[in-house]
Amino acid sequence: MAIPRTMMPSIQELTAFEAAGRHGSFTRAADELSLTQSAISKQIRQLEDTLGVVLFERVKGKVVMTVAGRAFLPSATKILGDYATATHAVMASAGSAATLKLGVLPTFAVRWLIPRLPAFLSRHPEITVNVVTAPEPFDLVARSVDAAIHFGEPNWAQAECVYLCDEAVVAVATPDYIRRHALSGPADIVRATLLQQASRPGLWRDWLAAAGLTHPYPFRGPLFDQFAMTSEAARAGLGVALLPSFLVEQELCDGSLVTFDAPPIPTSGAYYVAIPLGRRRDPTVGALVDWLVEQAAASAAARRAAQRTGS
Repeated sequence: MAIPRTMMPSIQELTAFEAAGRHGSFTRAADELSLTQSAISKQIRQLEDTLGVVLFERVKGKVVMTVAGRAFLPSATKILGDYATATHAVMASAGSAATLKLGVLPTFAVRWLIPRLPAFLSRHPEITVNVVTAPEPFDLVARSVDAAIHFGEPNWAQAECVYLCDEAVVAVATPDYIRRHALSGPADIVRATLLQQASRPGLWRDWLAAAGLTHPYPFRGPLFDQFAMTSEAARAGLGVALLPSFLVEQELCDGSLVTFDAPPIPTSGAYYVAIPLGRRRDPTVGALVDWLVEQAAASAAARRAAQRTGS
């Protein structure tokens, strides 16, 4: 049975405790919160009475957090963080008839989703879309996320997965890097620095195998955490990168990156939208998912047309 709300600490008490615990000082907590030191002391005494434990010991004019206090501080910090996030979300969506929270892979969000998002908002001005990064699958309901875009297989606990698009990677580098290292074709890749993607450790091995090439050290090279970093590393002339073709459309268009004379190599996974079970029928969620599917199909068609034109 849940603890009655009347026995729960107040936000004011938690705020005073968290600030005092973080600073290790009632005085600095008071300064931060624009309160008096006596007000901070009173809030913490009330919190100790509510919890029935001592959170701070008063020793020679100083306050020292007890074992119970140190144990409670992370939870108090999280509660206040969640409270601030929820408050900001409500304030940010003021005036909107509906708000959607979308979890997206970081580079996918920056390179593909956000540039297209104005089109969705123009079609649905009554909807506010909040975007959070989500590099790994998570509990959609627990994080109050209406949908999430992920790469891999259509497997997500307690969720329906809707296909968006396949992925094909291309080897890219700057024109200057290719010239300086005399990389006239894929076979010359052995002379290049291979920029490694931390989330796809076997990417170069698979690309080389698909291209019918061998390399003595396919796993050797600078390691980057996200495709956005790998792309920027390639733009900076640090080496050759393997990147999903739709993530470097602009760079290939403006010539800051160029591909080797090799077709895009399909990877084993695909991109999907994961929706909590039963939520697809929500008109707002359905509108976003349908738009994502439409945009992914249009993007894939444009890439196929560009490949035919270039061939």
